[in-house]
Amino acid sequence: MNVPTFVKWAGGKKQLLQQFKDVFPKEITTYHEPFVGGGSVAFYIIKNHKPKKVFISDINEELINCYKVIKNDVKELIWSLKQYAKMHSKKTYYNFREQNPQKLSSVQRAARFIYLNKTCFNGLYRVNSTGKFNVPIGSYNKPAIVQEEDLKEISRLLKKAVINKTSFEAVLNVAKKGDFIYFDPPYYPIKKGQSFTTYTKENFLEKEQETLARTFKSLDKRGCLVMLSNSDTEFIKKRYKDYNITIVKAKRMINCDATKRGAINELVVTNYPIDKIQKTLKTV
Repeated sequence: MNVPTFVKWAGGKKQLLQQFKDVFPKEITTYHEPFVGGGSVAFYIIKNHKPKKVFISDINEELINCYKVIKNDVKELIWSLKQYAKMHSKKTYYNFREQNPQKLSSVQRAARFIYLNKTCFNGLYRVNSTGKFNVPIGSYNKPAIVQEEDLKEISRLLKKAVINKTSFEAVLNVAKKGDFIYFDPPYYPIKKGQSFTTYTKENFLEKEQETLARTFKSLDKRGCLVMLSNSDTEFIKKRYKDYNITIVKAKRMINCDATKRGAINELVVTNYPIDKIQKTLKTV
């Protein structure tokens, strides 16, 4: 799918857009994505469905700052990234990693975020318990640090978007009947200890999954159209047993262990019927 990207992101959905296109509602007037992540779904929806209103959010402060800078200061961001690309080295990487982003300007902060994402090991974004980015440098000959045309296109796509750093429950404050909400949370672990929940210092555990399920149900009762992705586990199936559950095949591209990258089943939950199911999808 011809959708721009600006970061690698664990659980990114660009690879699934071909399967998702028949799952999305045909008409989308207002779109909400509370776990926006790398933004592939949001960019696809904006580009192809052209909603009048768009609300995107995430709890990751660095990520949301980056979205705001791409929307409002993309030229300055591109210039900064070009300077970083010229400076790139192992020493530069670790110097930037040690910086306190809170002391940088918003543009410098966004450039640092993208630079680290493009040059770190396997494009993984991970922080420790104090919120400090702690991924080692990756082994790239020529990392694609400056994706100028993608950044410009994303800036155009975001012009009408409302961008906020909030928890997913905040969607309840703004979503109205008929709105479309897509949830792509940190996944429930298939096996104990395998989940990736450390993209912020606050982990996303069973308690948060339960709260998310209640939020989904509240939006359903409100008359919203709701779609959610998560792992193919009995825990998730049980929480959404009253809704439509579909299995999609996904490729896990970001994992510290290369042997654990590969095709896996994921669940897609909707509170609305899917008129056209592709051959690559199956219902539960």
